[in-house]
Amino acid sequence: PSPADVGRAPSPPDGGWGWVVVFGAFVSIGFAYAFPKGIAIFFKEIQDFFGTSYSEIAWVSSIMLATTYGAGPISSILVSRYGSRPVVIFGGLLCGVGMVSAAFCTSILQLYICVGFITGLGLALNLQPSVIIIGKYFLKRRPIANGLAMAGSPVMLCTLAPLNQFLFDNFGWRGSFLILGAILLHCCVAGALFRPIGPATASVKTQKIEEGKETLKEEVTKDAMEMSSPTNIPMETKMEEEGEKDCCEKINQYLDFSLFKHRGFLIYLIGNVLMFLGFFAPIVFLAPYAKHIGIDEYSAAFLLSILAIVDMIARPATGIIANSKWVRPRIQYFFSFSIAFNGACHLLCPLASGYTGLVVYSVFFGLAFGMVCAMLFETLMDLVGASRFTSAVGLVTIAECCTILLGPPIGGTLIDTFGDYKYMFIKCGAVMVLAGTFLFIMNYYNYRMLIKEEKERKAKEEDLQSVRTENEGRNNWNKEVTQDGPELEPLREEQEGLKKEVNGT
Repeated sequence: PSPADVGRAPSPPDGGWGWVVVFGAFVSIGFAYAFPKGIAIFFKEIQDFFGTSYSEIAWVSSIMLATTYGAGPISSILVSRYGSRPVVIFGGLLCGVGMVSAAFCTSILQLYICVGFITGLGLALNLQPSVIIIGKYFLKRRPIANGLAMAGSPVMLCTLAPLNQFLFDNFGWRGSFLILGAILLHCCVAGALFRPIGPATASVKTQKIEEGKETLKEEVTKDAMEMSSPTNIPMETKMEEEGEKDCCEKINQYLDFSLFKHRGFLIYLIGNVLMFLGFFAPIVFLAPYAKHIGIDEYSAAFLLSILAIVDMIARPATGIIANSKWVRPRIQYFFSFSIAFNGACHLLCPLASGYTGLVVYSVFFGLAFGMVCAMLFETLMDLVGASRFTSAVGLVTIAECCTILLGPPIGGTLIDTFGDYKYMFIKCGAVMVLAGTFLFIMNYYNYRMLIKEEKERKAKEEDLQSVRTENEGRNNWNKEVTQDGPELEPLREEQEGLKKEVNGT
């Protein structure tokens, strides 16, 4: 490439190898989202094996989900430093090691460490890079690509729910964890498909020339600064100040904390933190709830499959709708409606007393869940842009991990306290309806403020343009006056005479 192209970011191809990347993201995102839900099949038996309560066993999924989200900044920093491919491959190895180690656990605390922390960290290293690399490969078709990649979660959940029940019946929960550890190693294969797309690089000779020029410039500027500095500042003080600046620059390079001054980002962050307090608990407790009211194990697991099948259809369909010219300019409203609709499903769940009612609930829950997940990252990228998206994902996930960690245990505590699941569903529904309403109102306010700021900016530009035209007119008039030459020569002589008299006085 020519030196002019060095360092220039390539435009997203919006196709080609990008669809292979979408398939890899489909697998890695699918495991990252579906695995913490599918493992809930084993909770009833693990609870009986260790003699724990609902709230104690719920911490397994909570710690895994919280680690998956809380390790977002770590994942973002690693992606910025090494790229998506090695990070996903390393995450797949961690997932396999965590689940194989969990097969040999002898206490619930060891399960928290192996399944919760180690496997959760591996899933975090799968989730963030997969979402980030789609933003690099797609621009115009990004909502569709995100919808297809996010469809990996319901496909994996639809597969894992009956598979986990089959593995448990034949191998027990320890043997199932060994097999699941081997299955999670497929994330390494998915990561190998993430061919990096980066800025053009120059030839070695051009790079050496540029490096030589930069070193010469640095030496010249240092000498000039030393010669021109009026006071002698100690070298240690200079080094400390430079070290602090370098540290801050490095942190801001990976995590852009100026996003906390971004109004749209703050609205999204507050709404999502509130939403995740009731987002995952209904899925974690759906199969145990079905078993609690007397439904057999395979039928209870099939409820998750029904939810996943509807979710599988809802995510790409939501991506297509969100990409339309009517919805995409106001995609934040659509996202707010999806969250409120999700909460309404949970509020109506206690009315479903039998298996048929739970099937209906699973259908609507799958639709609402798929709508939210398909737009979860698309709305964030719509607010902050692709260039700041990596930092935004890391900051959002670290903030969300607190409510993700507390959501299922709070639901488990309500079940232990009242002996009924309906209070857990009501709590989750009320929280999500509140989050959806908050986002709808605040996004309306944000859109109005953006329109107002745009009008003010245009007015300022028009004022500046008018001032420029006036100045240009004056300059042109002065030029014309100076160019008139002999005709104005007497006037010039009189002006010079007056100036001399004034100076004399």
